[in-house]
Amino acid sequence: MTELSVRLAVSLAQIAVVMGVVLLTVMILTLAERKVLGWMQDRMGPMEVGPYGVLQPIADGLKLFFKEDIVPAGANKLMFTLGPILALVPALIGFAVIPFGPSQTFEFFGITVKPFIISDINIGILYILAFTSIGAYGIILGGWASNSKYSLLGGLRSAAQVISYELNVGLAIVGVLILAGSLSLVKIAEAQSGGFWHWYVFAFPAPQIFAFVVYVISAVAETNRVPFDLPEAESELVAGFFTEYSGMRFAFFFIAEYANMVLVSCIAAVMFLGGWNAPYPGTILEQIGLPQFAWAENIAWFTVKAYAFLFLFFWLRATLPRLRYDQLMKFGWKVMLPIALANIVVTSIAVYFFRG
Repeated sequence: MTELSVRLAVSLAQIAVVMGVVLLTVMILTLAERKVLGWMQDRMGPMEVGPYGVLQPIADGLKLFFKEDIVPAGANKLMFTLGPILALVPALIGFAVIPFGPSQTFEFFGITVKPFIISDINIGILYILAFTSIGAYGIILGGWASNSKYSLLGGLRSAAQVISYELNVGLAIVGVLILAGSLSLVKIAEAQSGGFWHWYVFAFPAPQIFAFVVYVISAVAETNRVPFDLPEAESELVAGFFTEYSGMRFAFFFIAEYANMVLVSCIAAVMFLGGWNAPYPGTILEQIGLPQFAWAENIAWFTVKAYAFLFLFFWLRATLPRLRYDQLMKFGWKVMLPIALANIVVTSIAVYFFRG
């Protein structure tokens, strides 16, 4: 085999593994959310399919796969089909630049492989911001092409919400980029090694605690989750932008929402909480004489951080009521935006004086 074909095979294998893990996580989340909401509301959640309802995601998937795929009579068929695809693809390709573990190298058929990093590009965070913004077009197209008033209103709400809160996500990240001096997610994670006091949410000279709060709130709004689920407000718009969708087209929107939740959780873990780095210097496995397995501990810490954010999504859904639309826009522009801008100014001044 030539070197090029080996590299291609390794890259495809890495992509397949990551996509498999993401889709498996989406399956787990659909069950976990219903179980967590059930426990928080003093009920059992799904219990019928399999022991304690653990096979419910498989039943849901089979139901959607075999469900009749209906296209409304007045819908634009091409755009109606394109909407779910445009929503799902950007949600999945964002994982290409997420570092799931240390930049450890292995030899494979004479070439060096970094198994936990698919691609380390020097503008990783810009790549994610650019592609995730395309996902909003899928929602807008789906809402418009359905030829339904409810769907159109949901699509328009989503457009306004994305413009408002994507700006805040970008500005919240700027403080971290100033401290790290890089747009590469791998370098940002590596710069936070050595203990939790080096994580950017706590780091001297400018702790990014306010940026972290702005990012988390804006990420919830970006993913159209409660209390910011205005584009699909059931009590007002039936199901919002996907009211007219069924079968696998509906499943694509559904998967896209959960994949985006996983993506923003991974970004939060990398940007603010040290990525794969443990909250103490080094790893326990290194201390007990097993440095060759330290990567397993690193991946475990990354997973714990990402799942902590995902649990927060469930907690918010069980706890908070939906905002009114004017409250949503006012909060984004009059509260979140000034805080994010002030954080950039304070971080810039602190870095200039303390690192100069």
